[in-house]
Amino acid sequence: MKKIIISGIILIFCSAFSAIIEYPIDGYERTGIKRLKRLERIKNGEIKDASPLPIGAMKSYSDITLNLLSKRDDSVMALMEIDEDFQKEINALFRGLDRSYSITVLDISDVDNIRFAKRNETAGYQPGSVGKLVVLNALFTQLAKIYPNSWEQRTELLKNKSVKAGVWGLTDEHTIPIYNIEKNTLVKRQVIASDEFTLYEWADHMLSVSNNGAASIVWREAMLMAAFGNEYPGLSQEEADIYFKETPRKDLTDLSNDVVNLPLRDLGITTDEWRLGSFFTRGANNYVGDKGGSIGTPAGLMKFLIQLEQGKVVDEQSSLEMKRLMYMTDRRIRYAQAPALKEAAVYFKSGSLYKCDRSKGEACGKYMGNVTNFMNSVAIVEHPDNCRYMVVLMTNVLRKNSASDHMYLAGNIDKLIRK
Repeated sequence: MKKIIISGIILIFCSAFSAIIEYPIDGYERTGIKRLKRLERIKNGEIKDASPLPIGAMKSYSDITLNLLSKRDDSVMALMEIDEDFQKEINALFRGLDRSYSITVLDISDVDNIRFAKRNETAGYQPGSVGKLVVLNALFTQLAKIYPNSWEQRTELLKNKSVKAGVWGLTDEHTIPIYNIEKNTLVKRQVIASDEFTLYEWADHMLSVSNNGAASIVWREAMLMAAFGNEYPGLSQEEADIYFKETPRKDLTDLSNDVVNLPLRDLGITTDEWRLGSFFTRGANNYVGDKGGSIGTPAGLMKFLIQLEQGKVVDEQSSLEMKRLMYMTDRRIRYAQAPALKEAAVYFKSGSLYKCDRSKGEACGKYMGNVTNFMNSVAIVEHPDNCRYMVVLMTNVLRKNSASDHMYLAGNIDKLIRK
């Protein structure tokens, strides 16, 4: 988390709550993510846990599929054509609300009768932790460049290459889960510089608990992949450290910006629709500067989700693996917390940023900024009866924790689509 105090104004970059856990729980053998072994043991009854997994979290690795492969040849804009009746129904949900609420919704329950609706879809918001999906895309983009003809080699690198956090992982108040398989012990703590995990585990920490340090580390590794290409798999920690020490800061800043943003441009997502301009931790700023600012729009994020489901984000296997990493298998928050979604599989990312000005004498607190109060939810929802849809909800409601708004709207949107 970044926290900056300027003349009585507090600016806080926040990620999602730290209790979310993702990726199919039977994925340990394939990924080596140790936390998943604990979830397996909980599901099998070997470990008692006070918080049972929601019904919708029980999908296995092989159950997760892409929903729009049959529409792979369709353009994004063709799929984002407004359905007038659906649009009227969505509009009714926001009656009386100001334009600080923006949304795109795509009902894909029947792929031959796709319905789309939008509201204030081009408005720009600070994406917060939703930007970690951009970093995930960068990682898989670079993996495909190193091993263009082998998915197995890409996942082998993710599973077997371990890297240290260093100062890039500092500082973030959110904890990461560290599970010892042999001792059957779980520790939750902040990332420290000496932490060492595989690429898969860092990516999982980035999404599952929305850890900012992990996001900066994954972004750093994507930069190294771009810089060293085929030499990256054998790159030592010492060689990586020398590279960042000796390369001019401007060059590193330009590379970092290109690594995350150019793959979005390849997807037809413009710089005004979605971009990432700064790392998620102060430690990264020892080497890399900010450039261009960060912004997200419901239109840009929906373009990404559609192409993910089409198998066009990098390639089909990468799209599917990214979707697996978005799968929520534990306590749900904000939009995903709606009771109506209990039995649904939810692929989700949340992000927020709030800014407080204490000098105004107004009530202001965590997720209740009085200057800005961004909260964003990106969700793919799949019910057991094949009701399936995608939602991007972005809000900037001042002096109010909008989590309840997101949950309320999620229930109403679900009811509307399922009727």
